[in-house]
Amino acid sequence: MDHSRAGPGVGAGDQVTVAARSSLIDSLKGCGLSGIRIDKQELNAKVMMPHYLRFALRDSIRLKDPIAGASATTPPQNVVPSPPEAPLVIFINPRSGGHHGQKLKLRLQELISDEQVFDLLEVNPREFVQYGLRCLEILADHGDACAKQTRQKIRIMVAGGDGTVGWVLGCIAELYKQDRNPVLPVGIIPLGTGNDLSRSFGWGGSFPFAWKSAVKRSLHRATTGQVGSLDSWHVSLSMPAGEKVEPPHSLKLTEESDMNEAVHKLDGKEDLPTKLACYEGVFYNYFSIGMDAQVAYGFHHLRNKRPYLAQGPVTNKLIYSSYSCTQGWFFTSCSNDPNLSGLKNILRIHIKKINCAEWEKVPVPSSVRSIVALNLHNYASGRNPWGKLKPEYLEKRGFVEAHADDGLLEIFGLKQGWHTSFVMVDIISAKHIAQAAAIRIEIRGGKRKKAYLQMDGEPWKQPISKEFSTFVEIKRVPFQSLMINGD
Repeated sequence: MDHSRAGPGVGAGDQVTVAARSSLIDSLKGCGLSGIRIDKQELNAKVMMPHYLRFALRDSIRLKDPIAGASATTPPQNVVPSPPEAPLVIFINPRSGGHHGQKLKLRLQELISDEQVFDLLEVNPREFVQYGLRCLEILADHGDACAKQTRQKIRIMVAGGDGTVGWVLGCIAELYKQDRNPVLPVGIIPLGTGNDLSRSFGWGGSFPFAWKSAVKRSLHRATTGQVGSLDSWHVSLSMPAGEKVEPPHSLKLTEESDMNEAVHKLDGKEDLPTKLACYEGVFYNYFSIGMDAQVAYGFHHLRNKRPYLAQGPVTNKLIYSSYSCTQGWFFTSCSNDPNLSGLKNILRIHIKKINCAEWEKVPVPSSVRSIVALNLHNYASGRNPWGKLKPEYLEKRGFVEAHADDGLLEIFGLKQGWHTSFVMVDIISAKHIAQAAAIRIEIRGGKRKKAYLQMDGEPWKQPISKEFSTFVEIKRVPFQSLMINGD
């Protein structure tokens, strides 16, 4: 029985009804038509730090020296400053959200303070962690009770798309590595196109229409929302040195990697190249190979070449949909071009199941033209291609119900464009392949000279060597990010 057809447990009509109802509720929330009225002065008093701590943060980051910032700080004389009930720090990408970014920045500074709102074009979030936050810790170590309680209570809001949120989460993760607790939880004001991280944690899928009042409600929810967990996934990509590649921002060149030794032992290969180029990075939502990444790659280059075509999320989606229709995804049967064939002839996939030490080879379906490893239940602007699966189907396949903190990735396939279109409107579910706690992918050389990959919406063109394979290993980061629930 092919369960890549209508999602087990939910009929096609039920899926469309649920999707429509969710979209309506999401739109109402986004337009600021739900929730109580938030008083501006009360919000300000709740989240704003004492002025001496705000200036300490500012100076530490400006001077890139937490000790200098702490030394220049003078608490009020003869007054014991009280810590804010729920101190907030906000990072905003003013280039996100079309023309709303700059206006939102001014609004946030008005609601809180200039020193607690950081423009990501001017301040790297890693500088905040290493200098600003460290300054508060130094003050706390010297007996400043207000600084200590402020440091313990700080929450972060990120105004931007999924890529911006991932960037901030990656910088905050340094606190785990340096054993600096507590780690800061993060909420989201969605300014991107897809906003799947935002959707997954109840912050909505789009920038609200009645945004001035909605922003106040978002900041209020950030101070009271429950904190949940989010898995993140480490990617190692190893390829023969000398091949020209332009990896995304999320992948960094490293000097060495032990992944290839493990792959060598797994596959018994004797023909690994002597010199390797290795890249590493982290994703929070998905990693994919195939036609979906190829379409995204072409769209990104089109948008960069002609930026006037894409001036906002809605325009982006319209152009993306139109662009995808020009690709061979929809007309594979009419073409013999090897670049438009399935992935079976170039990929080998091994997975490690949870609580299992052995690697298991997973067959690649011949009909699949894109393979996605998904962490969230939201993908491609709120779609759920994995679907809501019946308990009996989960048991039969050895699956468990998918969650963002379960230590598992859902691996599914997309066939031709028509199949993908039906998946995207929740009429059918994608081709279920596996659930995995770790993944190894071999991209083999042959007739193809390139493949297309993407991580969290950042696509790139990956050269394929005729002589040597390219390897990708995905494993869970040993600590979880903390996310504020916006519901």
